[in-house]
Amino acid sequence: MLALLEILTRTADYFAEKKVPQPRAQAEWILAEALGCRRLDLFLRFDQPMEEPVLAKLRPLVRRRAAREPLQYVLGSAPFLDLKLKCDRRALVPRPETEELVAGVVERARPAPAKALDLGTGTGAIALSLANAWPEAAVEGLDASAEALALAGENAAANKLEGRVSFAPSDWFAAAGESYGVIVSNPPYLTRAEWESAEPEVRDWEPYGALVADDGGFADLEKIVRGAFDRLLSGGLLALETGIAHHDRLASLAGDLGYTGIECVKDLSKRPRFFYARRP
Repeated sequence: MLALLEILTRTADYFAEKKVPQPRAQAEWILAEALGCRRLDLFLRFDQPMEEPVLAKLRPLVRRRAAREPLQYVLGSAPFLDLKLKCDRRALVPRPETEELVAGVVERARPAPAKALDLGTGTGAIALSLANAWPEAAVEGLDASAEALALAGENAAANKLEGRVSFAPSDWFAAAGESYGVIVSNPPYLTRAEWESAEPEVRDWEPYGALVADDGGFADLEKIVRGAFDRLLSGGLLALETGIAHHDRLASLAGDLGYTGIECVKDLSKRPRFFYARRP
């Protein structure tokens, strides 16, 4: 019977052969899932014999990750700020950069708004995080995908935030109301070429329609900037996650429409990522 360390080493080597990024760390996460323990606990259990029931649970997880299915889909969940979110192919994997977007919104929207809108809510990550940060706010999450909305609802229930966020089907602003203090979105902003060159975890598994937009990735960003202006209260904040080449064009469009307080902000990796503007 092989010990845990041997299984871990073999799994990491197999992932390396399949070009899985960070093969050792990925093997640790999957092995911890199979054992029902924390990843750090593995280091105290290297000599533990790996019995067949654990191996039977481990093998399909390893096969899925070796096929470049995103780790979050394989594990079934991902952390996002103070939440744990269910993840599957119905919506994009919540990313650390979007955590930065939420933090930027909370920092800039003080005092907290009475109403906030999350467009293209996906897993519900942004809407649920804002509801968690702003207990008195009415937060709405809209998405054109019925499957994504079902997932968002499951995440609201799992995080005990049902009733704090309302989710509804909508093609961007079609079902939106008025008088929001904050409108935020992480919309599709990749070009077709960027999608084609993306890692298999993105290209082969995540929803294409949640990733790619027309007009060089700008089409949905433009719809949101135009549609948000009349729905924001005076001083209301618009916040977007964007593509790398969009900031100049967004700033010009927002200025023409009458927005003020325009900010183009880089993420922690120094990549142009976030756009903020206010209705005067």
